[in-house]
Amino acid sequence: MRRSVSVSPSRKGLLRSGVLLVLALSLSGCAVRDFFFGGNKTNEGQVGFVAGFLGGVAADEPQAALVARQVLSAGGSAADAAVALAFTLSVTLPSRAGLGGGGACLAYDPDRDAVGKGMPEAVVFMPQAQATPPQGADRPAAVPMLARGLFALHARYGRLPFESLMAPSEQLARFGAPVSRAFAADLAVVAGPLLADPNARAIFGPDGRVLSEGATLVQQDLSATLSQIRISGVGDLYQGALARRLVDASAIAGGPLTLQELRAGLPKLLPPLTLRDGNDTVAFLPPPADGGLAAAAAFRALQGNRQDLAGAQARAVAVVSRWRQSGGDPMAVLEAPAPAGSLPPLGASTSFVTLDKDGRSVACALTMDNLFGTGRVAPGTGIVLAASPSSAPPPLLSAAIAWNNNLHAFRAAVAGSGQNAAAEGVAVGMMNALAGASPMPAPVPDPGRINAIGCSRYLPGENRSCAWVADPRGLGLAVGSN
Repeated sequence: MRRSVSVSPSRKGLLRSGVLLVLALSLSGCAVRDFFFGGNKTNEGQVGFVAGFLGGVAADEPQAALVARQVLSAGGSAADAAVALAFTLSVTLPSRAGLGGGGACLAYDPDRDAVGKGMPEAVVFMPQAQATPPQGADRPAAVPMLARGLFALHARYGRLPFESLMAPSEQLARFGAPVSRAFAADLAVVAGPLLADPNARAIFGPDGRVLSEGATLVQQDLSATLSQIRISGVGDLYQGALARRLVDASAIAGGPLTLQELRAGLPKLLPPLTLRDGNDTVAFLPPPADGGLAAAAAFRALQGNRQDLAGAQARAVAVVSRWRQSGGDPMAVLEAPAPAGSLPPLGASTSFVTLDKDGRSVACALTMDNLFGTGRVAPGTGIVLAASPSSAPPPLLSAAIAWNNNLHAFRAAVAGSGQNAAAEGVAVGMMNALAGASPMPAPVPDPGRINAIGCSRYLPGENRSCAWVADPRGLGLAVGSN
């Protein structure tokens, strides 16, 4: 039997979040209402369009997972679900994902006539440091990359209209989203520094204390920004009126951006790093998302000795340390001996995986380069500014997708977080997923956390063999349908 495994704060809390999510969405205009609920006839783009097997989603924040599941039900692809999920995270988990930040995704379509020719592809849109650090910036901000990265992912692999995938996040920001336990935990960690910024305090602690679990988080300025992007297009955030507003607002927030840097910030389409494992091939995110390189190094070490977790972690750190110091061909760095290395404490990230009914899959890791980035909000935009990589070492953004090239079919997807242990988590998670029927038979080493989807008999093929799991020690959700 196909299994659906979910981990959430509590049944009562998840039900409340789901009900409030539906209520918020129901307050939108006809187009959004039709997108989620449909009329008398269920058309593509309306929930219920897909009957039977939908695929699945696993993410660190429950409301975002529910939105992605609705997209799959409406006939969206795995990339459509990923885009809607990521935009929703910018509202419901802005501590780890946001318009001011970025990330990296792997996308896979088994169709050899599709854009990827039956091979996974990486879309890398990490927060970028400015070429010339601005004078007088007390908290340098990264060039925001999320919107452009998601647009590139959708342009390659999407099916539903891009603007429709933004609607859920816009409505949740406007009418309010319940604070999940995952977000409440992040708020508690940085309460003091975060509330020192008046613009952040107005959003996340209006009464002088950070919002608690279950409270309603309303972000009117962010909703207006999302609406502007939906109406005018992503380009407006990088070279239009919205870009000029962000430049002015970022200067007030102490991390000034320039129009030139916004215009120049472009995502990259890259071939992944690949390793063979029996009849399957595993693709890892490539540098500059070097958590994929670290995960590949740990995976290669585990192929030699599945029990040597400490050795796998040491190899991952050694390889990524060498690459960060010297660069070069990632596969050559992966194969060459590397002296023992070390990494400083790395920032927070979040991850998710999606799978649609046809075996298309996306695995992503997103970041603000620090918990809440710079800790400041660009006034009037609602955008939390990510920390510049020049002032905060980038996290190990780690994700992997396994497929069978002979069958043209999906096998497993794993994406991870957990600071310095994120890459090892993805390596162990993928090794475990490929070893049996369950995508997560056991938790990965602390403090790593993963989200995983696996189809032990491949997809397209036997959808009953597919299952999706959020890390049992986390506060996320895995959801889908047969």
